[in-house]
Amino acid sequence: MTQADFVSLVMPFKDKVFRLAKRLLVSREEAEDATQEILLKLWNNKQKISDYNNVEAFSMTMTKNFCLDRLKSKQAQNLKIVHSNYQDNSHSSLQKQVEARDSVDWVSSIIETLPEQQKIIVQLRDIEQYDFAEISKMLDMNETAIRVALSRARKTIREKLTNTHSYGIK
Repeated sequence: MTQADFVSLVMPFKDKVFRLAKRLLVSREEAEDATQEILLKLWNNKQKISDYNNVEAFSMTMTKNFCLDRLKSKQAQNLKIVHSNYQDNSHSSLQKQVEARDSVDWVSSIIETLPEQQKIIVQLRDIEQYDFAEISKMLDMNETAIRVALSRARKTIREKLTNTHSYGIK
């Protein structure tokens, strides 16, 4: 496999790898490091890439495993949340921008409180837009279990957002 072949195969989903790493590791710098590590591992094993049916799914699985290993080894619970991925560059009013930013902050903080598996499933399904079959392959889980976990995660997010917005109203 030539460098050009590798680039044309891997670069289309490089940003998805980064976003998953960022969701799991929270820190932009940690996510960039993880993305580079995954791309380097893919490059070093470029002869075996043709053996995989879905290189993108394989890469996402590698990313998930790498990030979870990094979290376990580093205990990176003190990393600060940065929402640089969610900037709204439209020409709306300042108030709407602040409200949108608050909404993103609320949802992100709620997602961070979810169990690890639900957090990953929400990231892959609702943010990265993978279908259930692809998520099933990436996480080595039954599609039904993924649907149940996603439903529970969405219910938790919905309940916490409702509580936030209905504060003091009975």
